[in-house]
Amino acid sequence: MQTTTYPVSGMTCSHCVNAVSGEVSRIPGVSDVRVDLAAGNVTVISAEPLDRAVVAAAVDEAGYELGADS
Repeated sequence: MQTTTYPVSGMTCSHCVNAVSGEVSRIPGVSDVRVDLAAGNVTVISAEPLDRAVVAAAVDEAGYELGADS
């Protein structure tokens, strides 16, 4: 299993959490998604490493933006 945390900008409420979680969970191979609103990030657990661009596209589809890695 692969666990990766990505920064997400623009999330402000539980609707944001649900939107990001819903879109990212649709990525093939993703088994769990945890969104931390206070920290502004999403942790993705997947069978294999994911292409960052695929995660960015899912976050964008939800209406938010994947931030730069810190």
